[in-house]
Formats: sequence, C-alpha cells, structure tokens
Amino acid sequence: MLDETAKGVFTIAVTPFLPDGALDWNSVDRMVDFYIEKGATGLTILGMMGEAGKLTADEAIAIVKRVTARSTVPIVVGVSAPGFAAMKTLSDAAMDAGAAGVMVAPPGSLKTDDQIITYYHNAAETLGDAPFVLQDFPLVTNVQISPSVILKIVEDCPTCVMLKHEDWPGLEKISTLREASNAGARRISILCGNGGLYLLEEMLRGADGAMTGFGYPEMMADVVAAHQRGQTDQARDIFDAYMPMVRYEAQPGLGLAIRKYTLAKRGVIGHPTLRKPGASLSAATIAEVDAIAARQAVRLKTIDYPLR
Repeated sequence: MLDETAKGVFTIAVTPFLPDGALDWNSVDRMVDFYIEKGATGLTILGMMGEAGKLTADEAIAIVKRVTARSTVPIVVGVSAPGFAAMKTLSDAAMDAGAAGVMVAPPGSLKTDDQIITYYHNAAETLGDAPFVLQDFPLVTNVQISPSVILKIVEDCPTCVMLKHEDWPGLEKISTLREASNAGARRISILCGNGGLYLLEEMLRGADGAMTGFGYPEMMADVVAAHQRGQTDQARDIFDAYMPMVRYEAQPGLGLAIRKYTLAKRGVIGHPTLRKPGASLSAATIAEVDAIAARQAVRLKTIDYPLR
C-alpha cells in the first residue's frame, strides 16, 4: 500500500492506442516493462496525461487490471471524476485489482479554501481505506491550493499520504510544507510533476522524487539517484543533458503528442496515436524533436560516469 515514505520516480504512463483509437494492449505491456527497466519505483496510470477522460469506465478498469497484473512496482491510479460515485467505483476496482493507491485532483468549481478542504474530506470518506495522492496542478485545474490548506487536509485525512506537486512556480510551496513537517506537522511524500522541468531544484527543496511522464524517464531516475547519493553536480550534468527536450516537451497543448512520438520512436509503444480529440505534430515539429534527440545523445556520451 502507498504510504508517506514513497520516494523515487512514479512515472506517469501514457495510454497507448492503435491508429483507429482502440486500446493497444501489446504496447501497454511493453510500456510497463520499459518504465520499470528505466528506473521507475512506481507507475501512475489514468492521469491527465493518460487521456483518462477519453476512456469508457470499462476501458479504464481494464487498463488498471492489465497494468497491475504486469507491474512489479506499486501502481497509483488517477480516479478524479465529476462525481463521487464514479470516483468510488474506479477506486474500489483499482484497489481490488492490486493498486497501491489512488490520485484525486480538485474540480475546477472549487474557489475557496473551505470548499477545497470540504471536498477532500468528502473524497477521503468516499475512498475509504484507500491511500490517496492530492494532485495540486493549478495550471490545469485552476484551483489554487495554499500550503495551509494542504496541511489542513493532511491533518484531517490520514489516508492522504502524498502530494503530487505540480504548481508552477511552486518551489516556495515545497519549502513551506517541509518547514511545517520539521516543526511537527505530519510529513507526507512529495513527488513532483511538470515534465521534470524543475526536478533538481524540487529535490533540493525537500521533494522525494518525481511523478511525471517525460519521454526519457531514465533522466528522472538518474537525477533522483544522484541527488540521493549527495552528488549534486552529477545530478546537474544529467539534467542539463536532457534540458532542451524537457523544455520542448513542456509546450502546452503539444506535450503529450511529443511524448508519445518519442515513445513510439524508441519502440516503447507501437503508435503515437492520441485518441480524438488530440493534437498532432507537424513535419516541422517532428524534425525539431528529432534534432533535439540527436544532440541529446551526443551530450550524454560526454558524461563520464554510469547512466542507465
């Protein structure tokens, strides 16, 4: 079961589709194996970048069952939904299938601190014993969750064991939360998103790792491992080698299409298909991704200590 000690890299998994939009089960299996081989200590499925909103309820449960059966690392399942009934149905199915925990993002209708706190009280009650991740991604949800509100939710809801930190800018939020835990507040795991754009700085501020889906997940695993060894300069060298691709993939509206193209080019998934509606890449964009990848490979050869 997921708990407050979770650390490392929980890679956000894409959902592979065939060109006609059907689920690509062979690619699901390869993808799970690939992420673990590249250093994932956990996987997160059915997140915002997993196109969860484009799946039927039966498809979502089928993916959970396939991934949990295949994986040798803990699985977190995104169960965010407009209503609590749908959330409970997917959460119960996920936990029954062997998931380690679930993740809940706030709906965009929440505007005040009291509304946010009440929502997560209700979510925790709905989820029962299932450990959950509080997803803080205001750039997408338009819900601003202050450190004091997060600390209140953590205090009131023992099953809240992790924060998926995806505020931007949000480094001061991490510092505030860690200062509070050092002063006696319950410490929960903090894993960070945003495609790894600020990963090293987030680790230095007290985060426990990453929960995001950059197309080269080995970067995140190597940066986290170097940081944990106290080798900050090595962590910077690794991050710097991948930085142009991290930056390029961070483009709003195109990031998932770029990520899926990268994974398909690496042979992880069979097709870069996004289920409609979804962005597609122009020939110019594909050429830019290829050029960045080629230069990245050259830079990695200059690093004189072992990488994955």
